[in-house]
Amino acid sequence: MAKTTRPKTKKDVSIDAIGLEAGKVPPQAVDVEEAVLGAMMIEPNCVPDVLDSLTADCFYKDANRKVFMAVSALSAEHQPVDIYTVTEQLRRMGLIDEVGGPYYLSLLSSKVGAAAHVDYHVKILLQKYIQRELITISAEMQRDSFDDSIPVDDLLDNSQSKLFELAEKNMKRATLPVQDVIKDTVAEIEANQDRTDGLSGVPSGFTGIDKVTLGWQESDLVIIAARPSMGKTAFVLTMARNMAVEHRIPVAFFSLEMSSKQLVKRLLVSETGLSSEKIRGGKKLQDYEIVQLHERIKDLTAAPLFIDDTPSISVYELRSKARRLVSNAGVKLIIVDYLQLMTGPPELRGMREQEVSNISRSLKAIAKELSIPVIALSQLSRDVEKRGGNKIPQLSDLRESGAIEQDADIVMFIHRPDYYGTEEEGAVPGQAQIIIAKHRNGSTDVVPMIFRKNEARFVDANEGGFLVPEEDVEEYRGVESSMNNSEFDQDF
Repeated sequence: MAKTTRPKTKKDVSIDAIGLEAGKVPPQAVDVEEAVLGAMMIEPNCVPDVLDSLTADCFYKDANRKVFMAVSALSAEHQPVDIYTVTEQLRRMGLIDEVGGPYYLSLLSSKVGAAAHVDYHVKILLQKYIQRELITISAEMQRDSFDDSIPVDDLLDNSQSKLFELAEKNMKRATLPVQDVIKDTVAEIEANQDRTDGLSGVPSGFTGIDKVTLGWQESDLVIIAARPSMGKTAFVLTMARNMAVEHRIPVAFFSLEMSSKQLVKRLLVSETGLSSEKIRGGKKLQDYEIVQLHERIKDLTAAPLFIDDTPSISVYELRSKARRLVSNAGVKLIIVDYLQLMTGPPELRGMREQEVSNISRSLKAIAKELSIPVIALSQLSRDVEKRGGNKIPQLSDLRESGAIEQDADIVMFIHRPDYYGTEEEGAVPGQAQIIIAKHRNGSTDVVPMIFRKNEARFVDANEGGFLVPEEDVEEYRGVESSMNNSEFDQDF
């Protein structure tokens, strides 16, 4: 039986002990700490800015850390901050003697150089804090690396988690005046005028979908959900191929369910027109078919399509790889197949709903941080099959967590009436409906498509002449629908 280890915390590794062992003093700037605290007690106007940038952990000296905690407590209660109120607050907290009494506070007040320099002093304290945290994290990583009882996956996840958490603390967006935002927005609108495709985002390669979405938009999280065997993977794989081959747009495909070779074999079936049995190796290829294979995959071979088939990839590892792909390969869109196979933080293992919620929020955060659309596949619950008659999926069918619906900017369902045989009225072989059930920045709709099963790919409906029944369109059209429009969480 594997040995169970308790989670390591930052308290297990002392920054002072690390410095003593290395023969060096940990990064610190005690004199700057005292100047910042003195400025906060003399110039109350600088208190909000300092509290917005620093936490108690940013102070190396214990006494300074406790004084900062007292100032924070006063500010939270909307009380004035000066040497007298801070002294009384420390008394109420039982910390006045630990910091050196009122005498130490008077010393802090005398060490203020100029309150106008507080912003610069804050940056110094942040730098020293980050340096200390990096030293602590690296020491913990080194210590844990010698512990054979810790699985290497957990070791990597914990290390990445701590580094990303530290990076997030250091990444704060400034509050911008509206004129700056308007300027950037107008520049983006003007840039879109030069486009000939009429889109404002990344084209999907499907005309019907692009007409509704205007392309996949930056920072959007798109959820594509369906029951098993509806063709989720075939749909996004066809889309990835269209974007990479026809539009030369770099796409990253994270496959948690299928291996990279299985995905490529699917692509080869749709690209070459050869039967799946021959591509998979069940039947022998004729000589002319081998020539056909090599000839028809030239464009696909040169396409900027990146495939990662790491099983049970964690959100931290995905984020790390996504950053590198965007930075080094110029990736414009990320696809995850599929969300429920990802792993969340170790502390949430066993709490499935919370873990899926964390994964969903993390995918949205990745999309926003990297300013690219992220498309994630998701499973639907069995409630779809349990319904009698019409089995059109609904937002409530999203499996395991309502956070998926809340975090997503677009939720799309793949529905193939013929999958259920004759149970569904009007079922036509090959007909597929892409139901846009939630569209935060646009309209909901039903987009008709065709699923060519023998080629494992989807195509626009105009290639086969299929139409979606008008009653189905009305059911999902938003304002014109007889359903409650608030169900789709439209935010305009």
